[in-house]
Amino acid sequence: MGAPLSDTERLARLRLARSENVGPATFRDLLRHCGNAVAAIEALPDLAARGGAKRSVKIASIAEAESERSKLARLGARLLVWGDTDYPPRLAAIDPPPPVVAVIGDSELLSRPTVAIVGSRNASAAGRRIAGDMAGALGAEGFTVVSGLARGIDTAAHRAALDTGTAAVLAGGLDIVYPEENRELQAAIAAGGVLVSEMPPGTSPQSRHFPRRNRLISGLSLAVVVVEAALRSGSLITARFALEQGRDVLAVPGSPLDPRAGGSNRLIKDGAPLVETAEDVIAAIALPAAGALREPTPNDYGNNTADTNAPAPQIDDNARDAVLAALGPTPTPLDDIVRQSGVSVPIVRAVLLELELAGRLHRDPGNRLSLI
Repeated sequence: MGAPLSDTERLARLRLARSENVGPATFRDLLRHCGNAVAAIEALPDLAARGGAKRSVKIASIAEAESERSKLARLGARLLVWGDTDYPPRLAAIDPPPPVVAVIGDSELLSRPTVAIVGSRNASAAGRRIAGDMAGALGAEGFTVVSGLARGIDTAAHRAALDTGTAAVLAGGLDIVYPEENRELQAAIAAGGVLVSEMPPGTSPQSRHFPRRNRLISGLSLAVVVVEAALRSGSLITARFALEQGRDVLAVPGSPLDPRAGGSNRLIKDGAPLVETAEDVIAAIALPAAGALREPTPNDYGNNTADTNAPAPQIDDNARDAVLAALGPTPTPLDDIVRQSGVSVPIVRAVLLELELAGRLHRDPGNRLSLI
């Protein structure tokens, strides 16, 4: 990733990540647009106003960012900031990468070969045994086993990989235990594995947080193994993220009479390799070609230094109106917006950035956008 970030830029990136209407994609686009986080924070009010914001956008203060860092330090946690040298390489390779993640434990486990094992919370005894046997054998072969610390399959996978190394991605803050029955397991992973969270300390898990957690589970992994997933389940969301990120999706078959196997069986019908053992998983993992998971460089998303500022594209009212005319309440792919507006990609991205900061734009999976 190049030279380490300065502390000024690192703090500014945390502030930017915690500011209103700034998600991972907006964070990435702001760094592209402004060159660095210090300049992006200065530009936020004007960009939001140009996007039609009806009030001032809330920017996380220096005091709030320092408070978060102090809370993490008291927990024995470290903050990993995108663009810094210790940021997990596989997370840096997804588009867009999470701006900041906090970890407790051995973060080196995230740089080893990793496999995610996910599945039903209401798992059968057979499903838990398969997940545990697979996780234990993968750990013995040098893999870090990643999962989401949920009941059922996740718990079985974590427990079996405690001695060899497991990573648990949390939907809430690192200081929040969920589910309560996994309190001891969460503490054991903090001591011998690694806990990972995108959320600030004190954040209780809510439904909207779980897709973000699932995106990190797949982003940290070379492959995602789905064990006992219903047709509508979070595990299939994780599988979808994995496919979008260029990861392998593997599935354990189950009885067609068991609704807990409906999703995993559907994945196999749709072309996911069928796996039953750790040996099957290792054989099925497609080793990425050189550069296939290329880690973005500082030149992709902005400069590390706080005293440089990339030139922003100049937007006239005609270009802004053309982009707005191409948008509507129906989610539209970015490529279609570019074609329909007849405006260059940098200017389209700049207008979308203004709209998102103003709270007028919604992003759907697959880089589809709609007006709110």
